[in-house]
Amino acid sequence: MSSAAGATSTRRPAPRPVAIDVRDVHKTFHIPTHRVDTLKERVAHPFARQDFRELRALRGVSFDVRRGEFFGIVGRNGSGKSTLLKVLASIYRADRGSIRMAGRLAPFIELGVGFNNELTARENVALNGVMMGLGRREAARRLDRVLDFAELGEFVDLKLKNYSSGMLVRLAFAVMVEADADIMLIDEVLAVGDASFAQKCMDVFERRRRAGKTLVLVTHDMATVQSFCDRAMLLHDGEQRYTGNPEEAVMRYFRLNFRGADDGRLPAEPDVKLVDAWLEDEAGRRVDNVEQGKPIGFNLIVEAHTEVPGPSFGFQVLNVDGVPVFGFGGALTERLDQRDRIVPGQRARVAATIDNRLVPGRYSLTCSISRNRSQRDLVLRDVALLDFVVTGTEPNPGMVSVRTDLVARVERK
Repeated sequence: MSSAAGATSTRRPAPRPVAIDVRDVHKTFHIPTHRVDTLKERVAHPFARQDFRELRALRGVSFDVRRGEFFGIVGRNGSGKSTLLKVLASIYRADRGSIRMAGRLAPFIELGVGFNNELTARENVALNGVMMGLGRREAARRLDRVLDFAELGEFVDLKLKNYSSGMLVRLAFAVMVEADADIMLIDEVLAVGDASFAQKCMDVFERRRRAGKTLVLVTHDMATVQSFCDRAMLLHDGEQRYTGNPEEAVMRYFRLNFRGADDGRLPAEPDVKLVDAWLEDEAGRRVDNVEQGKPIGFNLIVEAHTEVPGPSFGFQVLNVDGVPVFGFGGALTERLDQRDRIVPGQRARVAATIDNRLVPGRYSLTCSISRNRSQRDLVLRDVALLDFVVTGTEPNPGMVSVRTDLVARVERK
């Protein structure tokens, strides 16, 4: 008998097919240095030469996104993130390079794009359905689903010019969800929604992930990148600086913002890597949401790539608008070699129990790490760790529920 007959197959699963393939994409805008805004200026200087300056928004960007992958794009304002997304959506035409898409595309890029503000929500959704080739009955069914998701049934016959930005976001996102496309392109506009709608969007992302859909997300919310994205890309001044692990992309993003080198190029790895961060309930189980009034268990594991003397850790809890609610922190309390430091390759674990006074809503948690117990000597600053939802049925005004002993009575004469 051949020895190969009993061999066990060790073939790796085939990689998923490529859904988006981008190669050497360039995009340059020509911006006039002097705008001619009035008719008088045009008449007075009909032959005046118009000077332009070049803005190189994208410089040779190349990457691919596999089917079913969640791909994040991060970078500072003006780095080229939104321009890249518009090129992917064919809103802009690339000056050079190639883009290939495998599947039906649904962009969610600018607030109100594709809508007519003089029409009602009913008319806009119907018009959108006709453009997608739907019949009258299917368009009507689609309207009901869109309104149900957006929770705008009371405002279906209100013109969009009278919608608030939050209402417009909900309608636009609901329309995109109903399109059920293979590829979704989503820009920062989701930040306009309220906490409950943001959670609904995250639930949609999870369902899309399970269904094998592809999503490209441009965001400044690093917690979303860390929680949802399989890979991420960092753009800076139109150049692609990093593509790969989302945690690494987040680290480089924050280093670029707070400790970047003069030429904007980043070192190969950060001084400290955030290995894991999670919340726990009272039973010690990992949780994404916490119950109002119940203590919150928090854990963070970090690993040093260079020696960090006198490390101290600071944390902030922010509400959905990015406003700090409260903070906490501390320094090393247990040391392996009796020296106040973390050496290269060594890990440290931070654990805390938080008295939960938060009112129901969506929150995020950020971390800062410093050396020598000095807040001025930062290793990391305001890195997004995670986001979570406080659930409950007793909403209070403000952001925290403070225990009070209040007595009200009528005074006797």
